[in-house]
Amino acid sequence: MKFSKTQALGAIFAGLMALSAGAHAHGNEDHAKKSGPVKKDQKDWGIAADAPAAKRTIEIKMSDAMRFSPDKIEVKQGETVRFVIKNDGKVMHEFVLGTKKVLDEHAALMMKFPDMEHDEPYMAHVKPGASGEIVWTFNRAGDFDFACLIAGHYQAGMVGKVKVVASAGAKSVKSAQAGKADGHGDHKH
Repeated sequence: MKFSKTQALGAIFAGLMALSAGAHAHGNEDHAKKSGPVKKDQKDWGIAADAPAAKRTIEIKMSDAMRFSPDKIEVKQGETVRFVIKNDGKVMHEFVLGTKKVLDEHAALMMKFPDMEHDEPYMAHVKPGASGEIVWTFNRAGDFDFACLIAGHYQAGMVGKVKVVASAGAKSVKSAQAGKADGHGDHKH
């Protein structure tokens, strides 16, 4: 049987992708944070921060009952929080910050591709009995979410809420957008 160069390269690429997917499968594998600088990309719900910037620590527990405790958190706009996420269960869980829309989209992908690799500074994958950490600056006011996006966990209700209260003198993202939408954001009265 003879293969063209394109077919051979395609087969090699497919094989490498399969090996890569197997090496980074979701299962009960630890997704430890890589050492080095934190990737700081602005998101609607804030931005990653370095550990020394955190002035407050919030402990979150995850259980096989598909719940977070606490499942409601309030922070001030501009506050940097160190989340310590403890998995009290016997299966892998994760803590992912985001907007409802982003979490819904990601959860749908996780249902289709349960072994999908993902590692961002706003998520922690935690093995049974272990702990993980996220350091996050909530620099935008609003209502945000967190969830476990492992296939089936999100659908079972493993979700929580983060309320970011606007700091004095700061506009929330929603009110700033509303001002521009009605034509009043570009001038003063």
